[in-house]
Amino acid sequence: MSDVPEQEKSWFLYVLECSDGSLYTGITVDVEKRFAVHLSGKGARYTRSRPPLRILAVTQHESRSTASRAEHAVKKLTLEKKRIFCTENSYIKSP
Repeated sequence: MSDVPEQEKSWFLYVLECSDGSLYTGITVDVEKRFAVHLSGKGARYTRSRPPLRILAVTQHESRSTASRAEHAVKKLTLEKKRIFCTENSYIKSP
């Protein structure tokens, strides 16, 4: 259990590239941990049948609500525009 109150946690929108070339979009408070869950086959149903290859993009949000709205907006984009979004918000792993 975290010592940081829920309302003070940052939320993240993330985009994964899957094994079939498709993109999966989700939200979480810990991108690396959530990616590991997807890799283990215990993540979303979508990524169980299309294992993720890598994290393409991450954006930080002040609340779950704003992250959810951002997720909805990204999911409505065409594949081409999602890829542009990923280029503009490339994920760089922390050391």
